[in-house]
Amino acid sequence: MQSIPVDTARLGVLRCAIAPEVKYSNAETKEIKKDRDGNPVYTIAVTVRQDGRRISVIEIAVPGEQKGVVEGAEVRVTGLVAFAWAMGDRHGISFRADAVTPVTPVTPAKNGGVA
Repeated sequence: MQSIPVDTARLGVLRCAIAPEVKYSNAETKEIKKDRDGNPVYTIAVTVRQDGRRISVIEIAVPGEQKGVVEGAEVRVTGLVAFAWAMGDRHGISFRADAVTPVTPVTPAKNGGVA
């Protein structure tokens, strides 16, 4: 499977559409998928808005829990690569990144809420 590096600077504004969720290698047994280093793999849905009103949503697999990434927040994606895949009649593109981090970190307010 060939990996294709993606220049995220050309993707425009990236926002978290669905917060990080653990990825299962077996949904029935709830076995958590792990990367080569043994880290759990999480999936984050990110919206990509390049120009105008057109928005695409991509799901990105990342190693480990991505702290501070919440729905609606603008995010930065580091080390994004795309993979073309085919399985029988089905085909598509999958995405993997080294990290997804919030552009503006979420900090707790003094009253215990979010600032």
